[in-house]
Amino acid sequence: MQLLVDIGNSSVKWALQKGQGTPLAGFGSALHNGALPLDLLAVWDELSHIDAVFAAGVGPQTVKDAVMQVCESRFARSPRWIQTQARANGIRVAYTVPERLGVDRFLALIAAHQLAQADAAPAASLIVDAGTAVTYDLLAADGQHLGGLILPGIRLMRTSLLAGTQIPLHEPAEADLAWAADTGEAVAAASIQAPAALTERLYRRLAEHTGTEPRLVLTGGDADRLAAATRLSPEQVPDLVLRGLAAVAAD
Repeated sequence: MQLLVDIGNSSVKWALQKGQGTPLAGFGSALHNGALPLDLLAVWDELSHIDAVFAAGVGPQTVKDAVMQVCESRFARSPRWIQTQARANGIRVAYTVPERLGVDRFLALIAAHQLAQADAAPAASLIVDAGTAVTYDLLAADGQHLGGLILPGIRLMRTSLLAGTQIPLHEPAEADLAWAADTGEAVAAASIQAPAALTERLYRRLAEHTGTEPRLVLTGGDADRLAAATRLSPEQVPDLVLRGLAAVAAD
């Protein structure tokens, strides 16, 4: 049994895989606040027969250190930490310095490429991870990463604006609120509409670039809110990064 761990800026996600190529099971997620959450520890206390641990993440080193200590003490296994590579599992990273591409984005590319290759006619993909930051990556059907963009996440966009102004705190607006008649609602709605609008813009540009209709893959904690705000038809994959991690672990 393999334990797969994705450490993000705000949360830790994990899943189990019984063998190479088998579906992921036991998916879980918990906010970490810079330390291992009690919810995670309670679940991991019940795990047994862990033969290997594969981990990756862009989150705090304190959380990575805690994951390593827990795995060594409870499973007698040290995590194998996955890093971004220039080429892996059929994808080719666009960055001149591949290490500067966050490993979460790297793993999401791998998983999205696998999803595309499962189709009879593989298409290009726009991968959007709506978390603490909203990341966008464009992937050609042949596995060539074209590049991407990064925005502050929905909550970060709101808090940064409110911290720099005298606008009163207002939580939250409906995703389909196109405009508002109140300042607080205007901030809340725009923080959703802005990443949704960029999603649609990049989707159209990717379609023009490839001459085909791409697929839109959404993941991250705010994927539901982003999906509700766009007129596109996204495929939501909550465990996208973990799927990529499983693919790299299988090599």
